[in-house]
Amino acid sequence: MSIYNSIIRPALFNLSAERAHEIGINSLRYGLASETLQDQFAKRFECNEFGNLERFGLTFKNPLGMAAGFDKNGIVVNQLASLGFGFVEVGTLTFKPQPGNEKPRMFRLPEDKGLINRLGFNNEGTPTVVERLKQLNPKCVLGVNIGKNKDVPNEEAIENYLKSFELACEVADYITVNVSSPNTPNLRELQKAESLDELLKTLQDNNLKKIPLLVKIAPDLSESEIEAITDIALKLNLSGIIATNTTISREGLKTKIEETGGLSGKPVAKRSTEVISTIYRYSKGKIPIIGVGGIFTAEDAFEKVCAGASLLQAYTGFIYQGFSFARDVNSGLVKILKEKGFRNLDEAVGSNMK
Repeated sequence: MSIYNSIIRPALFNLSAERAHEIGINSLRYGLASETLQDQFAKRFECNEFGNLERFGLTFKNPLGMAAGFDKNGIVVNQLASLGFGFVEVGTLTFKPQPGNEKPRMFRLPEDKGLINRLGFNNEGTPTVVERLKQLNPKCVLGVNIGKNKDVPNEEAIENYLKSFELACEVADYITVNVSSPNTPNLRELQKAESLDELLKTLQDNNLKKIPLLVKIAPDLSESEIEAITDIALKLNLSGIIATNTTISREGLKTKIEETGGLSGKPVAKRSTEVISTIYRYSKGKIPIIGVGGIFTAEDAFEKVCAGASLLQAYTGFIYQGFSFARDVNSGLVKILKEKGFRNLDEAVGSNMK
C-alpha cells in the first residue's frame, strides 16, 4: 500500500472535503514551488511513451489531463504537470469573482468512490487569474474553462462569457465553454440548441486568434440532445466536446445521501462513456472528444478511448488514488495498448465503434 493510501488519504479524509482540497492545493503550491523539484518529480511521474499526440493543432505529451474544478484559480498548473498530467484545465472562471455557494458544499462518498459538489463556480475572476497565468511558463498544454456569473441572467450570458473568453485568449492553449454545471441556476438551459448555437457562434466570431474552442456537456442529456449539440459543434467548427460534467442522478449509489449538487467519480463512469460513444458514432469520429468521468485506472481510461475519446481528464480519481495517479493510468494505458495489439493510441480511439 502506498504512503498516500495508508497515511495521507486517511488524514485528509478526516477533514471536510473542501478543507482537504485547500490543503492539497497549498501543499502542491508551496511544496513543489521550485522548478528543480518540479523537474525531479517530472522524471519520476511523467510518461512519454505515447509520442507526440496531435489534437486540434496542439501537441500533448500524454492523453490524461487534470479536469477543470481542481485548480480553479490557476495556482498549481506546473506542479500538476510535474505529477504526470499531459494537460491542465483551470477554472471554471467567471468574469467577476464570486464566492460560490454556501458551505458545506463538497461531500465524499468513499463507498461509491464518488464526490458531490455544489461549489457554484467559486473563483477569483477571469481578469485576476489571467494575470497570474501571464506570469507562468506552462510545462504542459493549458486549458481555460469559462462559465457564467451566478447573478447574470441567461439573457445576458453571451456578453458575460465573451468578456471571459477575450481575456482567456491571451493565455489559453484551448478554451472550454462550461454550460453544464448543475450548480449555477438555469445554466444547463444554455445547452439547448438555439441558446448554445448563439453563444458558441458569438465566441467563434470573436475568436480572432483561432484558439481551439470546446464545449463541456452534461451526462444527463437525452440522445437527441447530444446529437443536436454535436451538430452545432460540427457546424461551428468547434475543436472538441468534453464529455461529461457531473451528474444530478443518484441512481445506483450505495451511500445514502440527500445532498444536492453534481456527482462525480465512479458513479458517472458508465454514463459518461455512453455519451462519448453517442458523440463518436453520430459524428462518425469527426470531432475530438475529451472523455471524463470515473477514470480511476488504466482500464477505465482504455474503455473511454475505445468508445471514442482521443484525450482524457480526471479529478475525483486523483483525489482517491493520490500523487502517482497520472503516471499509473498513463503507463498502464501504454501496457494495455501493447497487449491489445494497438501500435499507438490513435488506433484504439473509437475501436469499439468500428
